Parts: sequence; C-alpha cells; structure tokens
Amino acid sequence: MSRSDVKWGGRFVTALAGMLALGACTPAPPPPESMARTTLMTAPADLQLLCANATASAAGGAKVLPTGSRLQPDGTFVVDLDAGGRKFSCIVDNNGTVRSVTPV
Repeated sequence: MSRSDVKWGGRFVTALAGMLALGACTPAPPPPESMARTTLMTAPADLQLLCANATASAAGGAKVLPTGSRLQPDGTFVVDLDAGGRKFSCIVDNNGTVRSVTPV
C-alpha cells in the first residue's frame, strides 16, 4: 500500500464520518397526525377530475387544473379550480355527483 492510498483512505473515512454526523443532526419527521395532509381531508383525485371536467364545459373548454379541495361538514367536497387564469369553485359529493360549478 502506498502513501497516496493511505491518504485517500483517510480522507474517505473523514468524509464518511462528516456525512454521518450531519445525518444525525436531521430532525425527526413530525408524527402523521401533525402533518398537513392528514389534518385536512382533501377530495380524492377522481372527484377532483370530475369537477375539472364539469368546469371545462362551464369555462368554454379552457384547460382546467384543480388547485385545492376540502371536506365540508355535510360530507361534500369543495374543489378550487383554475381555468386559464379564471377561478372556479365546484361542489361534488362522494357519489361523484357534481352539485355546482361557480366562478369565484
């Protein structure tokens, strides 16, 4: 083994120790019950797509993207949508019935 092999081996060990020390400083993730995704019930993707399709008709065929959703106390979901820069709100139930599409 040459001196350069020993030097590279020592650098490798030092770098590895440094990475391990940094990894130990990473905070633990929050428990699932405190994560944002689990504290607010969002509409399933299929219901959001139903609202997007209904909104595309109301928006004259514009490209529509869901931007947010939330569960209402009555069990329906409100889905917020963007149709080419115009904002819409859609109410859909768990059976996939779109109850309303309104511009915001």
